[in-house]
Parts: sequence; structure tokens; C-alpha cells
Amino acid sequence: MCGYIEVNGERPDGIKQFPEKGIAEQFFTSSFKRYYPAFGQDPNKTIDIIIEEEGELKQVAATWWFDCTDSEYGLNVGSRTTFNARNLTSPYWQNPLKYNRAIVLATGLGESKKVGKTKHQYFMESQDVFVLAALYQKFSHNRYSCAVITRDIHQKMEPYHDKAFPGFLPHDDRFLKLWLSQSVHQHDEIDFILNHPTLFPTLTVQRVKTYKDKVPYKSFESVVLQSDVERKSQTTLS
Repeated sequence: MCGYIEVNGERPDGIKQFPEKGIAEQFFTSSFKRYYPAFGQDPNKTIDIIIEEEGELKQVAATWWFDCTDSEYGLNVGSRTTFNARNLTSPYWQNPLKYNRAIVLATGLGESKKVGKTKHQYFMESQDVFVLAALYQKFSHNRYSCAVITRDIHQKMEPYHDKAFPGFLPHDDRFLKLWLSQSVHQHDEIDFILNHPTLFPTLTVQRVKTYKDKVPYKSFESVVLQSDVERKSQTTLS
């Protein structure tokens, strides 16, 4: 992932209805927020994550950079680039993967790919809220840091980012509660989702000059990346 996530609850066309009254509807914000990783070692660059603590779900602001240390003045951001968690077999990620899983709700994200000598940036937006997998750690005074999980490259995403694929999770309350549960340290369903990267949302892709302003390139015609789940459903119906 390139390192940009957006939540737009103020879109003129609105957000599609949630499939059920659950976690997403409970925590989704009606405001507009954009998130960047804590480059420049700025612990104030946070992202809203949903976690389970003491059996209850809660939303907290976490520094978007897992490698942090605590101090009496706040978090210190480390030099190790850890705003994404890719190699989940690494001992570095094993403990949070068992005990500290989180989710991020979003409507858009930014990816990039180097084409020749030029960096092309792409903004990808969904008409619905989608869910990203994350890992976190907790420090004193209710401070948190986190990393968004990425997986192996997905065929649909490769033309726009050929290094990794966002760790999308199914928009399903039963699974999300399983994912967030601190009492569930390992589960076949969790392993399956992590080992089979799936494009759960349908995304509209536009090449932009910056993620913030989203000024499109007229030479690039927007592309729709259809959800893998929708495609399977349509294939089954036909």
C-alpha cells in the first residue's frame, strides 16, 4: 500500500446502506477524514482503528506506524518502516497477530506504481464502506500504534500497484467479531482470509495528481475493479 486511506461520510451521493446493523454502522463516521502514515516520525499522524478491549469493541486513534516506543511525553516513532504489516510469518508480527488484531473502516485508498521514470498515483474509491485488517499495540495512557496488513499482489490491482495488496476483510459481522476477539488466537477462517487475498469491495480507480486534491488525469479513463465476491455470485447465478 502506498500509504493513504480515506473515510468520506460527506459524499453528495452518500454511502450505500450497510448490509446489517453492526460494527460498521456503529463506528462509521459521517465526517471526512484522511489518514497518512507517521512519516517524519510524527506520532500525531493517527488512524482510527476498532479493537476489542475487556470484551467490548471500541474505536481508538492509533499512530499509523507500528514501531513505536513509550515515553513520559508520548510515543516515539521508530525508524523501521512499519505502517504496513506484510510478512506475517515474521516473529515481529506473530504476537499482535494472535492477540491484537484490529480493523479500519474506509471508503477510499491510494496506491501508486512506477511507470518508466514516473510515479503514477491512483485513488481507489468504493460506494460502500470497506474493511481493512490491521495490527496494533497499546502503550501507557491509552496510546496506541498500528500497522495495516498487506498481502501478496492481486491480479486486478497489479496494473496500479505491483508490490502488495491491501488486507481487505469481508464485510460480515460474524467474521469481524471473530477477527477482533482477543480470546481467539488462531482460527481456520482467519488463516484462510489471510492466505487468500480477496478484493471484497468494488473500487473505481482514477489516476490523480495528488490523493488530497484528486485532480484527475484526463488521459486516464477511470476503471472499475469489480469485487471478487460479486463476480462469483454473478457466475453462480448465470
